[in-house]
Amino acid sequence: MLDFPTWKKTWLWLIAAVAIFAALPSLFATTDLRWPEALPEPTVNLGLDLAGGSHILLEAEADQVAAQRLQNMEEGVRTVLEDAEPRIRIGDVSTADGRMSFMIDDASDVDRARELLMPLVNGAGMVREWDLTVIDETRLVLTPTEAGTEQAVTDAMDSATEVVRRRIDALGTREPTIIRQGDTRIVVQVPGLDNPDQLKELLGQTAKLEFKMVDETALPTDVAQGIAPPGSQIFPYVEGSAQEGTSVAVRRLGGIRGDSLVGSQQSFDPQTNEPVVTIQFDQQGGARFAKLSTENVGKLFAIILDGEVLSTPSFNEPILGGSAQISGSFTTESANNLSISLRSGALPVDLAVIEERTVGPDLGADSIRRGMLAMMIGSLAVVVLMIATYGRFGIYAAAALVINVLMLLGIMAWLNTTLTLPGIAGFVLTIGAAVDANVLINERIREERKRGRRVVAAVENGYKEASRAIYDANITNFIAGVLLFLFGSGPIRGFAIVLVVGLFTSVFTAVTLTRMWVAGWLRKNRPSDITL
Repeated sequence: MLDFPTWKKTWLWLIAAVAIFAALPSLFATTDLRWPEALPEPTVNLGLDLAGGSHILLEAEADQVAAQRLQNMEEGVRTVLEDAEPRIRIGDVSTADGRMSFMIDDASDVDRARELLMPLVNGAGMVREWDLTVIDETRLVLTPTEAGTEQAVTDAMDSATEVVRRRIDALGTREPTIIRQGDTRIVVQVPGLDNPDQLKELLGQTAKLEFKMVDETALPTDVAQGIAPPGSQIFPYVEGSAQEGTSVAVRRLGGIRGDSLVGSQQSFDPQTNEPVVTIQFDQQGGARFAKLSTENVGKLFAIILDGEVLSTPSFNEPILGGSAQISGSFTTESANNLSISLRSGALPVDLAVIEERTVGPDLGADSIRRGMLAMMIGSLAVVVLMIATYGRFGIYAAAALVINVLMLLGIMAWLNTTLTLPGIAGFVLTIGAAVDANVLINERIREERKRGRRVVAAVENGYKEASRAIYDANITNFIAGVLLFLFGSGPIRGFAIVLVVGLFTSVFTAVTLTRMWVAGWLRKNRPSDITL
């Protein structure tokens, strides 16, 4: 057990050296020294409580989910029944009171219509989403179930959380905290972000993009009064456009949504040099866009973003390439933000900022200073106590303790993890765990000597027997750390990461490295006795 061939010692020193090297950029960042640009620069990210940043609480408007489900159901019903062979004609469509109802023109088609609509009613999941009933022999009524509505809200919030995460990642920020809170809220914490207004603007934009045909039969006087023809709806022009203050009537159904986008980039119009956004559809969306443009050559269509019309160009010719250009009095920054929002996906529901906090870097700097001071004082006290108690073996334990801290810092830097204030507490706990391991080993060696064993046998048995207790304790802590990481969030996860990584580094340094050093000293000096 005390045999360490050259290859093994080289391998152990190499592991320690690589981890320590990874810690150097983080140490350099705390001083005025500059890290060479030609070398890799892994650094530990600081959390919101240490680096400062923005904390935003978003709340969704759950009623929008029900309204959108109702509109999707209406469009789905019309599509299914119109595509049926032979076609099933309907009329007197109503979406009042949160349910959809319609009349079947031919009473003999009722049973066939019910059969065709069952896939829409049942949905794709395990929850029945709609109840379908027939009243007055020819009127079908679709009512959303409570379970289906709850599932829809849950799915919308999960999707919104992922969209928010993609948008923040596109800003280039490191290690944001984005978690669900309750049924309709999302907590967003972005360390190091000193422009919360940009974050609010990006997250507050639903980025719901739609292409709808303009209803050219609508009278301008009626539109100005908010009166839309049957089957149409009115949208205002966006602020800053040439038509600001006016509105346009568009066909409510039959357009294209932006959920089939696969890419968007900010660019410039080659003719006007104005900032624009270029979008690309997927194969299915491109086919629908090509069909829409082919069937409506020479007609106006509206580009609608979040309920406001950006522009109303015309289809001069069929657009078959699956790409389009959006213009609308953009600045370079607003066009870039829009491209990020579209690329990240539209929010399925509007999110309103109901709480906002900005944490200054001064508070974090004070926390770091106090935390490091506590760790240094504690470490120094431990080192003095270990050396005074165990002599040479205490020196080995102190050296292992320093290497343990550096390795832990280096591994966290390579993993690109975030250090929070609880993470500093995890550092201190790791120091205690490493020292505890050396205390177990040294006390076990002392017991073996009292039993009369020779020096080498006492050291070998001491490491062997103590290692069992050390491994058992660390396995228990490892399970606790993993559970904290899986079920915790934010700072709790930061603590769990430091704890789990620290378990491996403390065992490596306190057990393996010290055993290698002790074995080398015993082989070189062959002492007849040791002082413990």
